[in-house]
Amino acid sequence: MNRTLILASTSAYRAALLRRLGRDFLQIAPDCDERALPGEPVATQARRLAADKAASVAARHPDALVLGSDQLAERDGQPVGKPGTHAAARAQLAAASGHTLQFHTAWCLIDVASGQRWQDCDLTRARLRMLDAASIERYLERERPYDCAGSFRSEGLGIALFERIDSNDPTALIGLPLIAVAAALRAAGLEVP
Repeated sequence: MNRTLILASTSAYRAALLRRLGRDFLQIAPDCDERALPGEPVATQARRLAADKAASVAARHPDALVLGSDQLAERDGQPVGKPGTHAAARAQLAAASGHTLQFHTAWCLIDVASGQRWQDCDLTRARLRMLDAASIERYLERERPYDCAGSFRSEGLGIALFERIDSNDPTALIGLPLIAVAAALRAAGLEVP
């Protein structure tokens, strides 16, 4: 089947992951409000945003397969965002030291022509080891993960910050659970691999 696959995301991390599946795809920015709704649980917000991102791009591409995704993190029930700055990343890692962060990585694939949808949300639990200030500073100076929720890159040096990571799919923590997405793409008629 020769269908256009579109990744409804501007994330370089998601694009790099999707390339692993060996399929050509377009990458188009979605147009949706990413703010949480009042009282909305983090996992529910991730699911809603993944579907909203896919739907916003699907509306402009009637014959495509459109994949939207969103990842949100929380610690002790509180959202953990992207730090943006060195100081914020230092504070995030210090607060997460010895704790478990939960990452909700949601995705939604829409076959625009048929209206069929596949969607799910992977839960990854990442337990950080006890981190001292010097370890945090050395890590941040080397990797500068200011665009990553939780202030680390598990696919890089950040893996040294953990005691354990529990997930159904190791790619989910990076931003897109490829095991489930590959299964959905096959269900939609694409050959993967």
